[in-house]
Amino acid sequence: MCSVTKHLTFAFLVLAASVSAQELGAPGSINNARFATDAYPGFDSEKEFKPERKEPKWFAFINGPDCEDASAQMAHCRALESESKWAKAAKQYDALVREWPTSPEAAKAQLALARIREERDDDLEEAFSEYRYLLDFFSLSCDYNAIADKLYELAGKMRVEGKTIVFFRFKNTADVRRAFEAAVLRAPGAKWAPKAMLEIADLREEEGHDEEAVKVYENLRNIHYGTREAVESVVREARARMRILRACGYNRDRSRDTLSFLEMALKTCRQEDLPSVEGFIAETKSLIEDEAYRAAMFYDSRMRTRRSAVNALEKFLAEYPGSSHAAEVSARLEELKGAEK
Repeated sequence: MCSVTKHLTFAFLVLAASVSAQELGAPGSINNARFATDAYPGFDSEKEFKPERKEPKWFAFINGPDCEDASAQMAHCRALESESKWAKAAKQYDALVREWPTSPEAAKAQLALARIREERDDDLEEAFSEYRYLLDFFSLSCDYNAIADKLYELAGKMRVEGKTIVFFRFKNTADVRRAFEAAVLRAPGAKWAPKAMLEIADLREEEGHDEEAVKVYENLRNIHYGTREAVESVVREARARMRILRACGYNRDRSRDTLSFLEMALKTCRQEDLPSVEGFIAETKSLIEDEAYRAAMFYDSRMRTRRSAVNALEKFLAEYPGSSHAAEVSARLEELKGAEK
């Protein structure tokens, strides 16, 4: 078969497999009610990080399969494994997947490749990538739920062990977070999904993105209402919201929105978290009160009439009679009224 005909045949087979997968709803698990098409605020876009379908590499005489058909190639790869030639076996498994993607052997080869990356190469990120590829392109030819569980397991190991660069370990927060996100998107109904979402929100906080963390916490409670993780997320979200509030200074709308959330949190959080939430409520009310005081005093200036200042100060005292600023405002109010008389 000439090179052009060979690649055209490959393209046709890839297109046919793609259409078949779309008709059957892949990727997705028949055991889950939610699928990867559902919205997950606070997650990165899958379009930017989703793997592309593998294609035959250039220079087939170097990078291509050693055999003429998928069955023979599979036997060849297994022989290489039996001889502990792991690097060569991995290369030939990958070549099989690229050359014969619709063959019965392709999914088995992809799984074997992922296992070599995990168990022999000890490369967690590469292993995760290969397992994810297995779910994305061979979802109907593998144990979907078991492989999804493996994604979650590897994401957890990646968080603990970090990323290795020239024998040194580094934290790679964004990549680990995206790994957890990929796992959740591929098995949103898994028993570990609430834990994974809690990890994602926590990693968002580590990145300094509290706004995104709040979105994940909110979605966690909506999707997995009543779980231990959803309850725990309440106080975590409260802390994140307070950091945002403190960083944004005086913002009346944000402060009132935060207070509304905290009052809800007070009714739903764990008993041990009550003192923290009560403290946040007191702090938020103080911020709202200070903002109201600043607004009232704004009218007490040369740019405003005495009557507008009196009205603003009276309104403040009516709304916050027990304020720490009450004595100062009352004294100023009496002074302004005296001047009017």
